[in-house]
Amino acid sequence: MVIHATPRRRRGGCPADHGGRAPLRLAAVQPSIRAYDPTDLDAVYDICVRTAAAGGDARGQYSSDRLMGDIFAAPYVTLEPQHAHVLDDGSGNAVGYVLGTADTATFARRYLDEWLPATADRYPVPPAQPVTPEENMLWLHFHPERMIVPELAAYPAHLHIDLLPEWQGKGWGRGLMDAFLAGLRAAGVPRVHLGMAVANVSARAFYDRIGFTEIPVPGATTVTYLGRGTAA
Repeated sequence: MVIHATPRRRRGGCPADHGGRAPLRLAAVQPSIRAYDPTDLDAVYDICVRTAAAGGDARGQYSSDRLMGDIFAAPYVTLEPQHAHVLDDGSGNAVGYVLGTADTATFARRYLDEWLPATADRYPVPPAQPVTPEENMLWLHFHPERMIVPELAAYPAHLHIDLLPEWQGKGWGRGLMDAFLAGLRAAGVPRVHLGMAVANVSARAFYDRIGFTEIPVPGATTVTYLGRGTAA
């Protein structure tokens, strides 16, 4: 869409001729998918918490609104920024993202060796048997080995994708996924998986449309695992 500036009118209703020049035209600002930049970090935290309650807003549910991002977003853009892409609203603001890892086993080791020390002063170690929702999230944070699931071994990469509600349902999710899969193909990764809350019905419909299928994992009751090849 091109936005036209309204030309000045002379008395009598005739527009000014600007000395024979064409009327001023302002280029429209267009959303686009681009590589993650470190300046996007705060926006990534914000998108993560605003979509973390089975697709809904989780702000205020934990002691820190950055907890969800510290588990499901920031470690990926920190440790593997080459696989992170954002949806830019056209003004430089990230309003969605896809991020992940090309190798889950390697990522879990780096999370333990690098990310946990980097965030050591942010959260207490949870009890061995977590009870509260926050303790459950902290347990996930302090146990990155949970990412290693034998049934997912044939799907070495994994991802997280989130968009703010007003940007959903417009084709941007598919565009983000295409960018992420292209990066995996370039890295020689054949397949990818993701885990999603069973309650997130709308997300499941999206994943079904873009070729993900369920991977049976015994004992997984609150999370559904899905996978697909990286081929276009």
